[in-house]
Amino acid sequence: MASVFMSPVSVSTNPRLQRTPSTSMFVSLASSDSQPPSEELYPETTGDRSRKDRRRVVRLAWEKLVRWSRSWRSKTKTDDVLERTNKVVVLGGGSFGTAMAAHVADRKAQLEVHMLVRDPQVCRSINESNFNCKYLPKHKLPENVIATTDAKSALLGADYCLHAVPVQFTSSFLEDIADYVDPCLPFISLSKGLELNTLRMMSQIIPQALRNPRQPFVALSGPSFALELMNKLPTAMVAASRDQRLASATQQLLASSHLRISTSSDVTGVEIAGALKNVLAIAAGIVVGMNLGNNSMAALVAQGCSEIRWLATKMGAKPTTITGLSGTGDIMLTCFVNLSRNRTVGVRLGLGEKLDDVLSSMNQVAEGVSTAGAVIALAQKYNVKMPVLTAVARIIDNELTPKKAVLELMSLPQVEEV
Repeated sequence: MASVFMSPVSVSTNPRLQRTPSTSMFVSLASSDSQPPSEELYPETTGDRSRKDRRRVVRLAWEKLVRWSRSWRSKTKTDDVLERTNKVVVLGGGSFGTAMAAHVADRKAQLEVHMLVRDPQVCRSINESNFNCKYLPKHKLPENVIATTDAKSALLGADYCLHAVPVQFTSSFLEDIADYVDPCLPFISLSKGLELNTLRMMSQIIPQALRNPRQPFVALSGPSFALELMNKLPTAMVAASRDQRLASATQQLLASSHLRISTSSDVTGVEIAGALKNVLAIAAGIVVGMNLGNNSMAALVAQGCSEIRWLATKMGAKPTTITGLSGTGDIMLTCFVNLSRNRTVGVRLGLGEKLDDVLSSMNQVAEGVSTAGAVIALAQKYNVKMPVLTAVARIIDNELTPKKAVLELMSLPQVEEV
């Protein structure tokens, strides 16, 4: 099925990456003190001895992994950054910004977490009752989360900034508050997408809007729904920065027993994967809305992953980034789970609703809608053909119906998969 789509670009590079070990919430669930199954349960037959040997190999491998994890953690002090941090500012009062504010606040009771929001009602709700009445009304926030509509007071003395303003509004927003931003303040971007008219990524938008090309920057990405983060369910993300020390500092600031943070230097790969997965999620939603079945869904997402990899590697990203947490991991979550805003847009388009009606009924931004056109412009710039993502852009522009798009994609030349 996947071969019915065009596969014009081949990526042959496969560099080896050196991975820095990081504390794993999964490893901590095990104990090296656990006893092996009693050998009395296994009579000494050839088959039973073989089975017992296999069990012993598995047990020893697991215990070796646990010992390595404990040894590494005992030698590596990971709380220096958190100890030195007194104030974190979160720009934006949406669901994910709120979830991250709560997460950071839970890390240290003495830490001040200031949320800069634009809605006075949300501001009052957070300060008076510790609830974000608009986005996460059922989840109480830690008492050290403080909301404000005053940018100057929010940014004053901040050690880190979590940026959660939607991509399309980021430039104008930051230009208005640039005078209050310390030139050394690290920006940890939670927003994913491409600026529609300029095709800029967040790593370009933030320094230019702040008129400081050296503004410290980290892209935080990975499969992470705000609701599950608030419920403290196991989550894993990637902190990508060209400054490895800053990536490590972000890891120390955010990593906890339920949030695993890996580090990366491939900012381009993390940002492009994060932007394009939103567009692919709209396509996945359309498949659901049109009731096209599981075969179609699998083929479409596989093709979309290939298209994302083609463009990202043309732009200098590492293929392993696209197949990692911030790539395939985030793609799977966004395409297959009902909590995804972009997938929901696609489902409703597949059911026949008009895009304007869909967007007007939503209280959060679906970045894939505005990113779709930018993705195709970027693909043309780098001479990469992207059939699935182009079809989404044409549906968004009301130039193609979902049904017609499916027929066109199924009619593409059936070529060799590369």
